[in-house]
Amino acid sequence: MYEFISNSETDTINFAKNLASKLSVGDVIVLSGDLGAGKTKFTQGILTYFGLENEISSPTFTIVNEYENKNIKIYHFDVYRLSSIDEFLAIGGDQYFEQGISIIEWGEIISDVLPPNYLHITFLRDDNNEEKRILNIQPYGNHFENIVKSL
Repeated sequence: MYEFISNSETDTINFAKNLASKLSVGDVIVLSGDLGAGKTKFTQGILTYFGLENEISSPTFTIVNEYENKNIKIYHFDVYRLSSIDEFLAIGGDQYFEQGISIIEWGEIISDVLPPNYLHITFLRDDNNEEKRILNIQPYGNHFENIVKSL
C-alpha cells in the first residue's frame, strides 16, 4: 500500500492529474471515503487532465456520468445507492470497464465484479486539519503497481 498526503483540494486535483497522465482505456479506479473526503475533487483532477474540467457533476442519482473528449471516454460511477451487485450488472456496469477509464465511488460494494487489475484509493480526513487528506493507495495487479511506483 502507498500513501499520499494532500494538504489542500489543489494537492488532490494535482495528484489526480498526475495519475491521469498514466491512465488508458480499460483502467479502473475505485474511490472510498466519507462524504466530503475528496473523491469528487480527485475525479475533477482526472477530468481536468483530459480537458473536461467544466463537465463534472456527481453521479449520486444517475449511477454513472459519461464524459468524452476526442480521445477517451471516462465513466464516473457512484454505486452507493445500489442494493446489490446484480443491480450493477443489470445496468451493464461491467461492460463499461473496457470502453474507457472507469472511476467508481464506493466501488468496494461491487468488488466481486471488478477486473483483476484496478486501483483502490481510500480518502481519510485528518481530525486536526480540515484541509488535509490521507490517500491510501492499493494497487491490484502489476499494471497499477507499476503506475503507482511512477507517481
